[in-house]
Amino acid sequence: MKHCRLPLAVMLLLLTCGHAQARENQAAAVRELVRSEHSWDGAPLPAYPAGQPEITILDITIPPGAKLPVHQHPDINAGVLIKGVLTVVTREGKTLQLRAGDPIVEVVGTWHYGINEGTTPAEIIVFYAGKTGSPLSIKETD
Repeated sequence: MKHCRLPLAVMLLLLTCGHAQARENQAAAVRELVRSEHSWDGAPLPAYPAGQPEITILDITIPPGAKLPVHQHPDINAGVLIKGVLTVVTREGKTLQLRAGDPIVEVVGTWHYGINEGTTPAEIIVFYAGKTGSPLSIKETD
């Protein structure tokens, strides 16, 4: 019985190609978290503003027990709670309870606040679709 002796470089190339082909055959997993024409409170989303589009993505961490100031968003935004729990409350008293993994299509032009009533930080990734120069949020003045 003869042993085939391939140069090390050829063997590594064959192994690498085999692993690359195995990775190419793996399908990506896609899970739609939300698709909506309405914010979480049922209001229809407004038209996108005219002007140069600008996308902003924020990673927001809210400490346990913290309450965000009352604010509103002039443009459409949506997010996913990554960690913890978060309650969103409108001035009209509508509430949304979020747990890790939950998506949110945020209210637009509606006064609201968020509160972390949990015992660990709440982390949310938020995507804003606005126009250049538009604020992400406007705080209510006392």
